Amino acid sequence: MEQIYEQFFFLKYAGSWSFSEAYSLPVGLRNWFVERLSRQLEEEKQAFDQAQSGGGAGSQVLTPHNQPSRPKVL
Repeated sequence: MEQIYEQFFFLKYAGSWSFSEAYSLPVGLRNWFVERLSRQLEEEKQAFDQAQSGGGAGSQVLTPHNQPSRPKVL
């Protein structure tokens, strides 16, 4: 029974679900949402950690050669 309460807490805390929304879900669907939300949070944490360390494809250092140009004034 405690595992069910943990799922309700997780959906409420991390997914902003109401208790009645989580309670009304069929068990299989609730388990899917708990697993999917857990995976999503882990992926976001990894992306955040990677960005903090300066790695990843989205990391770029501006130099005089790759700065965006100033918009033209009309």
